[in-house]
Amino acid sequence: MYGSWIRLVLLAVLAAAVPASAQTPAPAPPAAAGFRLTRAASPIKIDGDLSDEAWRTAARVERWYEVQPGDNNEPPVKSVGYLTYDDRALYVAFEFDDPAPAAIRAPYGDHDSISGNNTDFGGIIIDTQSTKRTAIEFFVSPRNVQYDAVTDDATGENQSPDFFWDSAAKITDRGWTLEMRIPFSTLRYPRVDPQKWGIILMRNYPRNFRYQFASAVMPRGSNCFICHVTDLEGLEHLPAGGHLVAAPYASASDTAHPEGGVEGAPLKNDPVDGRIGVDVKYSPDANHALDLTVRPDFSQIESDTAQISANERFALFYPEKRPFFLEGVDLFQTPIQAVYTRTITDPTWGTRLTGKDGNLRYTALVARDGGGGLVILPGSNGSSSAPQDFTSMNAIGRVKEQIGRSFVGALVTDREITSSGGGYNRLVGPDFEWRPNAADVVTGQVLYSTTQTPNQPDLDESWDGRRESGTALQTYYTRNTRHFDMFGGYSDITDGFRADLGFVPQVGYRQGNVSTGWTVHPKGAISRERTFFSAQYQADRDGRIITENAQPGFGMDTKWNGFVQVRYTSDRTRAGDELIGRQQGGFTVQFSPTRRLALLFVDTTFGQDIDFDNARPATGYTLNLRGTVVATDHLSLDLIQNTRSLDANAAAVTGHLLTEQVSHVKATYTFTSRMFVRAIGQYVETTRDPSLYTFDVPAKSGSFSGSLLFAYKLNWQSVMFVGYGDDRDLPSPPDPVHGLQPVDRQFFVKLSYALQR
Repeated sequence: MYGSWIRLVLLAVLAAAVPASAQTPAPAPPAAAGFRLTRAASPIKIDGDLSDEAWRTAARVERWYEVQPGDNNEPPVKSVGYLTYDDRALYVAFEFDDPAPAAIRAPYGDHDSISGNNTDFGGIIIDTQSTKRTAIEFFVSPRNVQYDAVTDDATGENQSPDFFWDSAAKITDRGWTLEMRIPFSTLRYPRVDPQKWGIILMRNYPRNFRYQFASAVMPRGSNCFICHVTDLEGLEHLPAGGHLVAAPYASASDTAHPEGGVEGAPLKNDPVDGRIGVDVKYSPDANHALDLTVRPDFSQIESDTAQISANERFALFYPEKRPFFLEGVDLFQTPIQAVYTRTITDPTWGTRLTGKDGNLRYTALVARDGGGGLVILPGSNGSSSAPQDFTSMNAIGRVKEQIGRSFVGALVTDREITSSGGGYNRLVGPDFEWRPNAADVVTGQVLYSTTQTPNQPDLDESWDGRRESGTALQTYYTRNTRHFDMFGGYSDITDGFRADLGFVPQVGYRQGNVSTGWTVHPKGAISRERTFFSAQYQADRDGRIITENAQPGFGMDTKWNGFVQVRYTSDRTRAGDELIGRQQGGFTVQFSPTRRLALLFVDTTFGQDIDFDNARPATGYTLNLRGTVVATDHLSLDLIQNTRSLDANAAAVTGHLLTEQVSHVKATYTFTSRMFVRAIGQYVETTRDPSLYTFDVPAKSGSFSGSLLFAYKLNWQSVMFVGYGDDRDLPSPPDPVHGLQPVDRQFFVKLSYALQR
């Protein structure tokens, strides 16, 4: 096994010993030329028809590169882009030729429901701040389904933010056309004249492979994506700001619970819950945005898909979806996830300022939280939780100064418990990213926290008003070239560190990890193959091993938009006071073979395992299956079946320990890109053998949740929702006659309309 830091150092040295010729990126094609815009000579109607006179004088983009799976070569189909602007908006249009228009993959769907492997789409990636590291994506399918996201070279893509913009698309006998109007009030740009932005025009063309075409050269092996934007010039006398959006809403829900709180009793309606509130966004200039919310509606219109939780040591992560938290969302993303806004569970009001001054970006958020949900209680070998049965004031501040393609930043968070019991959690620290060249990146963050737990030992025995403090350090180095990649990281988090406004479920450990890979791009049925090796060593503050592992494997991109990965893992992990070894195999297979069979996904791990609940060896498997069927261009079906099975395999105890299954079915009928109806059913069941446990557990538990939703959307804040929800649980012990018992039932309606000035 891998019981010392020396082994990790040797692995890193071995990776670094790859011949220099293999680590040096191949010369890239010449960078694409920039674009100079002129003002539109006449009005443009966004209808998918490019016959407007203004397109004749617009900047014309005819030079495109196949960047995936090709290496910046000539694309197999022709694309033409057009760019212009007026006093209020940027206009973009495309003519996408297709030799077989009937093969265009373009199902209807909700906003952001575009799949890269099974949807034709086109659009732009625009860097209005000229950072060459952060940009906004605006993409549209031939059915006018919109997709927008914020993408950052350090933190990746986040599709949660939404923006106000217009588009129209048409399928023709030669392919399809697209027009887009992006208001300047939607964008953030510096106070300079003329403007100089960065831009990439993109087209997604999924057939046997997922082809991607771009107006910019994308060298293989580069450690960045947005850094390759080309210049967009000619933008003059743009509006300075003064944009106001107010989105009042009204909602009502009729909820029923078992009478008297007795399990299995008939449901009794609660009083109708009516709620009104408002979200306001004011942009005094193009560099700043002020968000205000009063009694915000943070209900989740689509609940989170359940994850397998049996035999897990640490809390599970779910992404943020609520609009108020999503302005400048990339600012909250740091190496240590010290900000996780879902910890603010029920705010009664909130305010936030986001802005930019030169190369400095910043955001500050304050919100009052009415409580509810759970607080993560981290540990070195597992996490637990306690009810968040208190109110609090919460503040988050973040600054980030860009220095070329690198940056330095700082973060501060503060939770002050305002209800009985008191307490606080305060955190502060710097972070940085250094990009000395096109291949190497060094990243790091250091945080210090001080905490006083609430004086509520009835909720958790550790909540007795105690005070503690701690530090967290994370740093890592990555290198990416045409063929070779490597990663080396180190983390050190003390026992007393807490990030109550973040997601840090593990503390009290030191960890080192390395990985390296070699990638080639063959021709034929396989377009990319990567062989990899990774290793990790993690120990608690007393030097006891928590886990150590090594994993070799290989993955490949194939025809039918396919991905295949095979891996083998050898590790030792602590369960209780025991260090238990296991050898596991695993593979992942994903294909999007046709327009109708949009997704086939299989992921499994099997072999020796660990029974963490009882701290002993086990065997078992996890199997995650997913499929998407586009029955017609209007109707889609998503199917998920996740299973975990575990058998006790200790010397004195053997037998089938547990099986947990998640079954999830979603059917969506989309009338237009603005209107749909959706039905979801989800069943979670766990069966156990209580005789094999060292503590009391139920033999069987299960829950069902179902929902039906009708939605109409003019834009992301002008919406109407009408829905029904039904939750049921298996009683304890299970009742074979009556089965699932009602837990609650809800009818709801919501109306919201965005007023803009």
